[in-house]
Amino acid sequence: MFNQPIDWELVMDCLGIMGKGMLGIFIVILVIWALVAILNRVTSPKDSEKKES
Repeated sequence: MFNQPIDWELVMDCLGIMGKGMLGIFIVILVIWALVAILNRVTSPKDSEKKES
């Protein structure tokens, strides 16, 4: 029924596009994680403020 030949060149092209997309998502996640970590360090109360509370 589905006896069509596989175009391996097209499959490899699609894998390359998919890999670039996944790499882009991974980079965006790392950037968001880094921004959150930086904001946590910048906005966290200092040690002297913690002792007064």
